[in-house]
Amino acid sequence: MKTYSTAEVAELVGISWDTIHRWMREKKIKTPPAQSVGRIQVRLWTEDDLDRVMKYKAEHYRKKPRRKKKK
Repeated sequence: MKTYSTAEVAELVGISWDTIHRWMREKKIKTPPAQSVGRIQVRLWTEDDLDRVMKYKAEHYRKKPRRKKKK
């Protein structure tokens, strides 16, 4: 089973690193548990996790904010 880092998931989905971390912080997506690799905490995402993030993006994400037209 292939695993991905958080940065790789963001790149594959087409969002920024900041966006995926905001979604994780706001509990909009389910995040895999953090694992220790030496002294570093990492999250290893599976294919199912990646699919879940892609689905959330398709349903909720808009790329650019919409501006109101001037009168």
